[in-house]
Amino acid sequence: MGDLARWLTHDDQKDLFEILLALVLNVLFFVLIGPVLWLVDRQRLAFDLARGYGVLWIVLCGTMVLVRRIQSLFRVDLYERANAFVASNLAVSCFLQVGWSAFAALTVRGFVTGASAWVLVLVYLVGALSCLIAFFVVSSMYQGAIYKLVSLPLALTGFLAFSVWPASGRALYGWFFRLFER
Repeated sequence: MGDLARWLTHDDQKDLFEILLALVLNVLFFVLIGPVLWLVDRQRLAFDLARGYGVLWIVLCGTMVLVRRIQSLFRVDLYERANAFVASNLAVSCFLQVGWSAFAALTVRGFVTGASAWVLVLVYLVGALSCLIAFFVVSSMYQGAIYKLVSLPLALTGFLAFSVWPASGRALYGWFFRLFER
């Protein structure tokens, strides 16, 4: 086990380590919130968030491939056209992060009707924590410091904004969410 840990934490394996860490945090999130949401009879929220994370991982991997292909088509890389490379990656990572914030806020909103004050706080806390986990998921693919520096505040601010003003979340990302409606 020690050899595996040393190999995984070596600089050559940074990408794999970040992805595995995000996956572990994703699973740990559900292990922790599942029983809590079950106690307050909101276990369906955990299932909806899990489905959302599945879509997030698929979309994240798909956009990574697409962005890399577009960047190579236009010969944009970190060494030749660094500004365009960083700006395009930052735009995509922020778009994905804000998209998760909108999804989390709209999903949580559906589980607070008729809830007591402490259940309302708990459900919104779960939504905010889901944005933190989504930050680790998106950061596993977009690992640069600038991406992380911008994405975390954007995720939490986006969740707050979409919680207060859900129509904006529907306006920006509703077209995408409708693709996966039950």
